[in-house]
Amino acid sequence: MNIPVLGGIQARGRVRPGPLARSNSLLPMFWIAIALAACQSTPDTQPVADPQPAPAAIAAPAPASSNSAVLDQTVAIVPPGKGVPARYAAFSGIWAGQLNGMYDGKLAVLTVSSGGQVTVSYAWGDLADNKPGVADGSGRISGNTLKLGRLPNGADITATMPSPGTLDVTYALAGQTYTGSFVRVSQ
Repeated sequence: MNIPVLGGIQARGRVRPGPLARSNSLLPMFWIAIALAACQSTPDTQPVADPQPAPAAIAAPAPASSNSAVLDQTVAIVPPGKGVPARYAAFSGIWAGQLNGMYDGKLAVLTVSSGGQVTVSYAWGDLADNKPGVADGSGRISGNTLKLGRLPNGADITATMPSPGTLDVTYALAGQTYTGSFVRVSQ
């Protein structure tokens, strides 16, 4: 076999095919990949001066499940005035609990007057055959018991305060009575 070389002079000799000449071998691809990797340059990196710590993440409240009691986000508690007796003012705020140990409920006592009249918003989750909802109403405090007038959904609610920060709630609707203990979750 004649092999052309630089300067026009041909060398004579026998050439044996090597590993790079084999078409069915992966070895040439391997060596090419190694050569390309060696030729790659790394980007210039500059030292980083004292990285700032990431701000602490604020945990968002878990979204309520579709069967939970959810009050309207615009619900606002009006703090009781100076003329409201402490025994009435103690009912002000948002209360949450479960009826019969399984049905979510929230009672927002929005306003309390010096005579014991209240305005409220009550939210319930799945309650027997009732889908979650919210109803506004009014009522009156007598002693340690808050009795609401019938809500637009037909429910009657009574809440008794056995000790500060706890309400024993009775919810009656369509011939069924549900009871549970609620705690204050917001003033």
